[in-house]
Amino acid sequence: MRGFTLWFTGLPCSGKSTLAEAIYETLLERGMKVEMLDGDEVRKNLSKGLGYSKEDRDTNIRRIGWVCKILTRNDVIAIGAAISPYSAIREENRKAIGRFVEVYVTAPIEVLMERDVKGLYKKALAGEIENFTGVNDPYEAPENPEVLCETDKESIDESVQKILRTLELMGYIPKIEAEVDYSAEEEEKIKSRLKDLGYI
Repeated sequence: MRGFTLWFTGLPCSGKSTLAEAIYETLLERGMKVEMLDGDEVRKNLSKGLGYSKEDRDTNIRRIGWVCKILTRNDVIAIGAAISPYSAIREENRKAIGRFVEVYVTAPIEVLMERDVKGLYKKALAGEIENFTGVNDPYEAPENPEVLCETDKESIDESVQKILRTLELMGYIPKIEAEVDYSAEEEEKIKSRLKDLGYI
């Protein structure tokens, strides 16, 4: 099986890491070669010392993209989970990697604030934190992601199955019996999105 990159993007507390970890575990259970690069972990190791200016954010995302490219080239499934707020750098990574599947994880700001146990959104809104994505620093949402996960409307399992079904339809992973049965309408939505993007 050829490698590919599964790239999770979205605002803080949208559910990127939760979904990425769930997909990672599922693919491991299926016997696939898979590695995960979580944004927070990368900042502690690969990008230690970088701040949150646009230049530093771009450098961080380029570094994650470079590792994903190497893994993909060596037939490993690379999972990247980082806010990656700027569309130009995401597209740069897409072009460099080639086999690139973007998962946009989203929920309304009110829901994100409710999930924010550290209170970072409130601090940013109060002016106590600078360059906080979605409050005082921009987030450029993907216009044509391969997968859209609305985590205020879907359970974790539903989002995971949507991602897996998309990868199956793209021919990136072998098809197996779904753990969650989708309605014909939901299945058609997934197929329609992939048709619009030119995959099927």
